Amino acid sequence: MLSCNMASIRVNGVDLGVESFGRDEDPLVLLVGGATMLSWPDSLCQRLATAGRRVVRYDLRDSGESTTRDPENPTYELRDLAEDAAALVSALGAQTAHLGGIGVGGMVAQVAALDHPHSISALTLMSTRPVAPGPPDDDLPDHDHSAMASLFSRPTPDWTDRRAVADYAADGARLLRNDPEQARAIAGRIWDRTPTQETSVHEANQLGMVFSRLNCSPRWRERLGDLHIPTLIVHGGADLFFPAGNGRALAAAIPGAHLLIVDEMGTLLPEGATDEVATAMLAL
Repeated sequence: MLSCNMASIRVNGVDLGVESFGRDEDPLVLLVGGATMLSWPDSLCQRLATAGRRVVRYDLRDSGESTTRDPENPTYELRDLAEDAAALVSALGAQTAHLGGIGVGGMVAQVAALDHPHSISALTLMSTRPVAPGPPDDDLPDHDHSAMASLFSRPTPDWTDRRAVADYAADGARLLRNDPEQARAIAGRIWDRTPTQETSVHEANQLGMVFSRLNCSPRWRERLGDLHIPTLIVHGGADLFFPAGNGRALAAAIPGAHLLIVDEMGTLLPEGATDEVATAMLAL
């Protein structure tokens, strides 16, 4: 197994927690957290690094080991997060990067590729959609209403209790067709990396709630046809949060995009699918 290194890199006035796999001289694959870097499985990062890529995954602002101020009242916008991604490419000493984004991080990645075309050489978008959080366009499938009703009607845990948070994540995973034990393990690791006992910060780390309060305008969907870089769209066939029609719409909007539907996948990339996804990413 290749070694990995944790660090903090300052860009745009904030410190971003990063973890690197592989050799510094290899081509850069930069993975945007959604919201923390642990959305990207260790096994995927290791597989890419073993194949000759320098893999760097990072926490978005107000999550993980990145600068955390007030996730309930963010003073930045989606465009600022896209600026962070482009700035990280340069700060890591690379000319360009293959940029990956998952969930809300996929929205960051889309905007970064559109606004900073000279910094992004390839794009992987996973479990995401071409519009901001909130009501989708009429042609895009919305969240599964039954699953969302069950998911959000549950009593919230004591966010300062690690076991309660992990149990809550596992229960939510069952509702979203994810692996409960995978979700439990990730939630525990996220909890361990949260730098404070403040409830709002733990909730933001676990749920990425900052995106419900973030200014994501203007729209970018109508610009996706301007992307002319190798692009991979990965989506779960069992995804109830962003149903697979969202991934299909992304693939249709980006010229030449390759669509990979993982039938058994919900919102989380299962360990059993990491090799297939890594192989598709390496083919870009």
